[in-house]
Amino acid sequence: MKVVLDASAVLALILRESGADRVQDEIGDAAISAVNMAEVFARCQDRGLDPARIGGICVDLGLETLPFTAAHALLAGQLRASTRALGLSLGDRACLATAMLEKRPVLTADRAWLRLDLGVEIVSIR
Repeated sequence: MKVVLDASAVLALILRESGADRVQDEIGDAAISAVNMAEVFARCQDRGLDPARIGGICVDLGLETLPFTAAHALLAGQLRASTRALGLSLGDRACLATAMLEKRPVLTADRAWLRLDLGVEIVSIR
């Protein structure tokens, strides 16, 4: 089954951080929200990496980028109430909404997500 990757998971792979091997195992059958892909590009740029190069790497890896629709936006907004106490960002909620609507497990480096009960499987890469 395809998984949805959080930006933190993709960054772990690109930056060769802890958990990269777990992401590598799933990458050929993985997807990411367009919102989270934008987050990956921004964070890579913050670290001095060329976003165009990162985009090429993601294409080479076969990472599918999923559109972020009005349905995704509505669900991400609704998730604010149940995720606020854990400090989840809009990007985090976009990832969760994508996984929920796609009915796919989600991989993240953010262990706080494991405390959520949203009806979607959450797997920590660390």
